[in-house]
Amino acid sequence: MKAMIFAAGLGTRLRPITDSIPKALVPVAGKTLLEHVIEKLSNEGFNELIINVHHHAEKIIDFLAEHHNFGLHIEISDEREMLLDTGGGIRKAAEFFNDGKPFLIHNVDILSNANLKALYERHIASDNIATLLVKDRETSRYLLFNEEQRLQGWMNVKTGEVKSPIPDFTPSLYTKHAFSGIHIMSPEIFRYMEDYPQKFPIMDFYIENAATLKIGSLLDNNLQMIDVGKLDSLQEAEQLFSTGFNK
Repeated sequence: MKAMIFAAGLGTRLRPITDSIPKALVPVAGKTLLEHVIEKLSNEGFNELIINVHHHAEKIIDFLAEHHNFGLHIEISDEREMLLDTGGGIRKAAEFFNDGKPFLIHNVDILSNANLKALYERHIASDNIATLLVKDRETSRYLLFNEEQRLQGWMNVKTGEVKSPIPDFTPSLYTKHAFSGIHIMSPEIFRYMEDYPQKFPIMDFYIENAATLKIGSLLDNNLQMIDVGKLDSLQEAEQLFSTGFNK
């Protein structure tokens, strides 16, 4: 199975640590974020990976070489000339996903006990073009789903901002869930990206196409996860790993 790890971000919220290293190489519980994610993917059967790079890209490339790609087939999607955001980054890697099979997308700063096999199997059993792993948890930004667990829109509960392609969209009619940063896509999704600019966020793509493409979800309320995107989350991540939460 194939997967993509987003590792090209600037890691601005982890400065000054990321002034000298990429976010992907920030250590947590004795291993880098990238190594944690690679091990997670490998343990769940994802043995062909592509990793996008931009900020301190050469350090990620050297790290992988030093570890012999952790025994996996790993390719690099080089975004050093231009950071393409999440949607543009996925589309740039399209040739890697040319076997006609679904593939997984995973943020490098997400550490979790997610059952990635279950997510992949849910996607295979559905006719979704994408399946998002979600959870009921407090956040400021929610994805909104109908009774069939199909994406319908997005809202920011702090600002009241709402996005949806559905006319007269009423958020209260839908169930809100928080996105995990982990999702499965089928490769036919690339033909719907053809008219998008070189750089675009994948979440904007999902929301803009929610009325015409079947973008589903898997709700996992046993999911434990942490977004290691800020300095104060590093200590929390260390504590979570001491409980063996990712096993």
